[in-house]
Amino acid sequence: MATKVSTFDDAVAIAAQPATPAVIAVENLVHRYENRTALNGISFEVRPAELFGLLGPNGSGKTTLFRILSTLMIPSSGRATILGYDTAQEPARVRRQIGVVFQAQSIDLKLTAYENLWHQGHLYGLRGAALNKRILEILSRVGLADRAKELVETFSGGMQRRIELGKGLLHHPGLLLLDEPTTGLDPGARRDLWQYLAMLRDEEHVSVLVTTHLMEEAERCDRLAILNEGNLVALGTPTELKSEIGGDVVLLDAAHDAGLLAERIRARFRVDTTVLENQIRIEREGAHRFVTEVVEAFPGEIEAMSVSKPALEDVFIRRTGHKFWNEKDETELNSNDRSSKPNKSRR
Repeated sequence: MATKVSTFDDAVAIAAQPATPAVIAVENLVHRYENRTALNGISFEVRPAELFGLLGPNGSGKTTLFRILSTLMIPSSGRATILGYDTAQEPARVRRQIGVVFQAQSIDLKLTAYENLWHQGHLYGLRGAALNKRILEILSRVGLADRAKELVETFSGGMQRRIELGKGLLHHPGLLLLDEPTTGLDPGARRDLWQYLAMLRDEEHVSVLVTTHLMEEAERCDRLAILNEGNLVALGTPTELKSEIGGDVVLLDAAHDAGLLAERIRARFRVDTTVLENQIRIEREGAHRFVTEVVEAFPGEIEAMSVSKPALEDVFIRRTGHKFWNEKDETELNSNDRSSKPNKSRR
């Protein structure tokens, strides 16, 4: 609800009120390993009750950034604060403000759901009736109240992930950090997890930061920071980022030399072209008519073509000049991740 302003003095008083502080503030963050710069001057903020995504391919720096935010690493330079506390200077204070769900499993399969949360509560100084009440609240919230006394090893992957979330939320954190949280989950469990994260944002007003390499998941975030080789290459809402693409996206598979054909198309039609392996990428309004004109102008030189609406991968290509995935990355993806990649079928 907007604040009612009745006088000039009221307006001045409202303008003088401090802005809501950022939940996460990253300022010129740099981290170097022996012979590699993992983060190269990253800066961004995460707002209260926001579902924020860190999107990037392997080696982009998102894991290093996640470790710094979760107080597991100290940056080479720059600063990161969470709810006003410096992650390097005040790690103990930060840890009380955050819940963390790592990519690697941290639950004990030989304990029940209740026992996993009971031991987690002890780490935060929770005891007795208050802890018992909170455990029951969490189990109900993640839909596992009726499975409290069952061993976690009998649960599905999605149910085990919900226990991980429960552990992260047990101590009422203001911020939840999740590192590739859907790794190994089937599509149904992925969808359920994201619906739950949206519920946390909307009903509990918890801020959530998620790292992901999946475009489909990045689309679900309120805002995104897209990383590539340690650099922040794009920041904004998915809609804002995609709106920078001019018109549709055309991909042409060259029959022979893609670079040479791209030069000829650029000269003939006065368009910008990007060569991606043996494909030529063009952003163009009225793309379907344009494709027909290109095929007629260069008969026998184009093997296949596609026309699509802009996607986040197109934003990445526009900002970096190369694909989000290279061949090595694609061969390393497991079957679940591969099923969540953008559809590359011809249109």
